[in-house]
Amino acid sequence: MKALVVRKEGDEKPVAAVEEITEDMLPEGDVTVAVEYSTVNYKDGLCIGPGGGLVRKYPHVPGIDFAGTVEASEDARYAPGDKVVLTGWRVGEVHWGGYAQKARVKADWLVPLPGALSTRQAMAVGTAGFTAMLAVMALEDHGLTPENGPVLVTGAAGGVGSVAVAILSAKGYEVAGVTGRPETADYLKSLGATQIVAREDINETVKRPLEAETWAGCIDAVGGPMLARVLGQIKYGGSVAAVGLAGGAGLPATVIPFLLRGVNLLGIDSVMRPYEDRVRAWAEIAQSLPMDKLETMVQPATMADLPKLGSDILKGQVKGRVVVDVNA
Repeated sequence: MKALVVRKEGDEKPVAAVEEITEDMLPEGDVTVAVEYSTVNYKDGLCIGPGGGLVRKYPHVPGIDFAGTVEASEDARYAPGDKVVLTGWRVGEVHWGGYAQKARVKADWLVPLPGALSTRQAMAVGTAGFTAMLAVMALEDHGLTPENGPVLVTGAAGGVGSVAVAILSAKGYEVAGVTGRPETADYLKSLGATQIVAREDINETVKRPLEAETWAGCIDAVGGPMLARVLGQIKYGGSVAAVGLAGGAGLPATVIPFLLRGVNLLGIDSVMRPYEDRVRAWAEIAQSLPMDKLETMVQPATMADLPKLGSDILKGQVKGRVVVDVNA
């Protein structure tokens, strides 16, 4: 079977190439899945290329998410023929992942695929869309409704941002998308954004800890100075769901928004998320994400495309969602 294998010799840079591997090379696990589709995420770019401290041992098969059909199972919860999806659990990082025609994983890591979704649609959603849904759920669990006002999405043209814009719009929210790429404005509007905010307009910290109350909530994929700035623009009692750090891990902020406006900063982790949350999120995705809009985000790819795509996503040059057909 085919797999994208990353090899590293000594201090040399990792090299990724499509190779033929055998099933006995797969890691231990309860369930063997015939993989149909995977995706490309920022972590995948790291694992294909520099490693980023995520890959512990080479040779390695990246791919932090996949969807496919159970081929063999030692766990009663899954039987051959079941459609499943996997995101997180360090798969594709410390455990071989989805960039192969078969994967062997622990049953606890899998989620039954909702009947309304195909495996291809599941990977058009992927880890990025799953994370976006978790963020929307967290904001709504903290009281966000469309009547509260506009919701800001930073890094809006990226994978998480694109799906977040589409979900929020479909739920009736007024959505403002932040992007540093003006050419993506029409794309974001097609997903449902009603306002485009230029990155440079919101990317710098200001001396004032509070600005005008502008946003009822925010899904932030950027972090750094932009997140600090957004916190000072959130309406009283509003929340920010933090999902990424494309703009840096630091947070040059004050506690004033938390103390004077009751703002909530909600951390969103998709890797170790409990099973019940995963089932709820995938059910919400099947119900709330417009599949026609999802399809407009998709860039099809094969395993042969992955080395370049891994490099491109680290440079911020990938728009929307990449769906990798591992059997093409």
